[in-house]
Amino acid sequence: MAEANKQRNPLVATGITGFDDIIGGGFSPRRLYLIEGDPGAGKTTLALQYLLEGRQRGERGLYVTLSETREELDGVAQSHGWSLEGIEICELIPSEESLLPEAQARMFHPSEVELSETTKAVLAEVERIEPTRVVFDSLSELRLLAQSPLRYRRQILALKQFFSGRNCTVLLLDDRTSESADLQLHSLAHGVVVLQQLAPEYGAERRRLRVIKMRGKRFRGGFHDFSILEGGLEVYPRLVASEHRQPFLAGQLSSGVPEIDQLLGGGLDRGTSALLMGPAGSGKSSLAIQYAVAAAERGEHAIVYTFDESLTTLLSRMAGLGIDLATHVDSGLIDVQQIDPGELSPGEFIHRLRGGTEVLGAKVVVIDSLNGYLSAMPEERFLIIQLHELLTYLGQRGVVTLLVVAQHGILGSGMQSPVDASYLADSVVLFRYYEAQGSLHRAISVVKKRSGFHEATLRQLRLSDQGIWVGEPLTNFQGVLTGTPTFISKAGA
Repeated sequence: MAEANKQRNPLVATGITGFDDIIGGGFSPRRLYLIEGDPGAGKTTLALQYLLEGRQRGERGLYVTLSETREELDGVAQSHGWSLEGIEICELIPSEESLLPEAQARMFHPSEVELSETTKAVLAEVERIEPTRVVFDSLSELRLLAQSPLRYRRQILALKQFFSGRNCTVLLLDDRTSESADLQLHSLAHGVVVLQQLAPEYGAERRRLRVIKMRGKRFRGGFHDFSILEGGLEVYPRLVASEHRQPFLAGQLSSGVPEIDQLLGGGLDRGTSALLMGPAGSGKSSLAIQYAVAAAERGEHAIVYTFDESLTTLLSRMAGLGIDLATHVDSGLIDVQQIDPGELSPGEFIHRLRGGTEVLGAKVVVIDSLNGYLSAMPEERFLIIQLHELLTYLGQRGVVTLLVVAQHGILGSGMQSPVDASYLADSVVLFRYYEAQGSLHRAISVVKKRSGFHEATLRQLRLSDQGIWVGEPLTNFQGVLTGTPTFISKAGA
């Protein structure tokens, strides 16, 4: 029965893929919806995309504007490379004659005449055009004309009643310029969507939307990031890992360095995540890239998201270590994306990562570093939860995820991390500096591996133009993690 009803009443798609996904495929037809948000949040762009999608489907569209001129709407459309040809625009902005003194002398209150004339003009246009999709922009003008909450509510009820008898799906835009939230309007609308524009202390503005209600159908609740790009709104639905389960072949991923694989009990298991922790310059990023290169040498795809260094610097540094990253980047097996921290929202980053993983079928994902990821979104309080969903999603696709975390400090065991993500990762690899015989050395150890056995030893790590070298366990030293170990002879061991 539900399928039959769905076929008789197909959903009204907006043409915005991510938004349609959030609202379950589109709006229910022949209903009235409220789209509200502060000026600049993206309401007009969303409304124009909605009408353009209707035009593409052979449906008539009507844009009723009480605040913007036709020329302004054309300007918005041209900025996105659109043409509004075929979309009717009903412009109800007061004319120049209304400013003349003789136009002000009336027996009735001006608002009564203007409201009546406005309503009649809208209804006449709908009767003439018989549109399937209508946008009414904006309710704040109608609210000012009504002057009292009672008259305003009656006008909205009258509009709702008028449109209910027609094959028409209506979007009412409201810029929320009234002093308080209009919850009465929320109760009248079949669905309510709120657009927000946030201004962080540094970086570009962030935009997000939330579906407050959508009668008679399921929708994805909570906030969802979106951007206004050339070509319209791009909405990034919040990731829910449980919706993306996919079978994959189990197995272990080799680093290409046998001693590293021995430390990890054979390698990293597919579908798991690993946290590479240590001070700056201790070899974390180099090992992460080594995993990506090893995957490429097996013919598998890998993606590297670098927050902290440019592609040029990364390629040069890897070449100095004898790791041939450039060849695999040129072949397309490794995709390196340099992330600009000040210009990216969490939702957009996850959207990029999902697209790259699903399109390329990547088996290794490197996020270098988690410090950069966190500093890119300093005002986001729930990044750990988002990171948990992201790691779960990647794990369900059989992807090995490598998270690089730079700890504060150089020597000693009292170094601190900017965030404790060790409980999220399936494996934790620890990097340390230590002093011995007047030289500074590196050490590597595995402190956690959920999916199986791992060595409990510490090994010396060396980076040279021959690549990554790992020595035998440091059995003759004690206190390596303190930074100043004590030598123990074999006889006393």
